[in-house]
Amino acid sequence: EPFPHFLIQNNRATEMKWAANHIHTLKSFHFRRPITQLITVGMIITSALMIWIALMCIMGSEAPIVVVLSGSMEPGFKRGDMLFMRMSNDPIRVGDILSFTVDGREIPIVHRVIKVHEHQNTGEVDVLTKGDNNSYGDDMFLYAQGQMWLKQQHITGRAIGFLPYVGWGTIILTEKPIVKFPPFWNHSIHGRL
Repeated sequence: EPFPHFLIQNNRATEMKWAANHIHTLKSFHFRRPITQLITVGMIITSALMIWIALMCIMGSEAPIVVVLSGSMEPGFKRGDMLFMRMSNDPIRVGDILSFTVDGREIPIVHRVIKVHEHQNTGEVDVLTKGDNNSYGDDMFLYAQGQMWLKQQHITGRAIGFLPYVGWGTIILTEKPIVKFPPFWNHSIHGRL
């Protein structure tokens, strides 16, 4: 026998003790909680994305929900109101509330149609918009330089309903630096935490 029997048994006992200690140490790290939290956050993000895609399909709009970011539509819509937008084949009329994008700006804008220009030969429609609380039409200061009308490709939806104040969370997250970049995040980015 190369090794005495009692040494092999003693060695196995030591290995078992070592394994038990390491298992206890691993259990003390509480891996389950962070993994569960990570899975929960992933499910929330996935659910939100699925809801957004479903709304895009149902509403036919790339921006089915828009938050009013300024006071330009008061008194009808206040800052923080959430509007539901839908694309339709119905003709655009004066008084309709549209969301649209302007060349050079990412965020959709929500304003009221004040003038419609229909091209007789093509059937295309150009529109002029204005915020209810603004003194001038959007062609003066909001549209791209030299642009007088919105074309169909600029329009992302037509308002079909709204919820007052529900969009304030979005405004706070985008405008308040303390929420956007809490002090402890800043330290962790720079390696001070």
